Amino acid sequence: MATPQSQILFTVAHYLRVERQSNERYLYLDGEIYAMAGESPQHATICMNLAVSVGTQLKGSRCQAWSKDFKVRSGPATQPDKTTRGLYSYPDLVVFCGAPAFLDEHRDVLLNPAVVIEVLSPSTEAFDRGEKFLRYQNWNPSLTDYLLISQTRPLVEHFIRQLDGSWSYHVYQAITDAVPIPAIDCTLSLVELYDRVEFPPEAEELPIEEENESPHGAK
Repeated sequence: MATPQSQILFTVAHYLRVERQSNERYLYLDGEIYAMAGESPQHATICMNLAVSVGTQLKGSRCQAWSKDFKVRSGPATQPDKTTRGLYSYPDLVVFCGAPAFLDEHRDVLLNPAVVIEVLSPSTEAFDRGEKFLRYQNWNPSLTDYLLISQTRPLVEHFIRQLDGSWSYHVYQAITDAVPIPAIDCTLSLVELYDRVEFPPEAEELPIEEENESPHGAK
């Protein structure tokens, strides 16, 4: 994750004012504001393929997808001008079902994500797997599915919330694989996700060990 803009802790209200007055995107984590880094061509291609695939499948349904320019809150519902707690992040793709729940009248912070999908980058992978996912588990009860997509080899990891609050884990590594997301009646084809993406020669030689549940600890 990028270096914070300052070592000073800012309130949520200050962060939201900065965001709403800027053309840049910033991530907020417990009082610290981080500038969002640029993306690689591979990342941009996968994100576009993802948005087209999911958006097309959701047409006419009660669920809707928004791209990486929309914030999601993962934190306590406290007064923004009095707290520095919480995470405000930009998923590469977020899906909500039914009416969107917003933080306030600005309608730029979503509170009820159902599915979050991240395309991993070297600078953000540890955060996406760790603290970010933990915040989603703890503060977004509407979230049913969390998916991580590699940009260096065919690989999609899918975490699904179970009825008891635990998370199951599924991995897809073959380019011919398809990832079902029953909660939103969608399927992600790896062929479509990685269309026009070129991998290094050794990419297909790096298997990942399959597990049964989230490595971050289920809530």
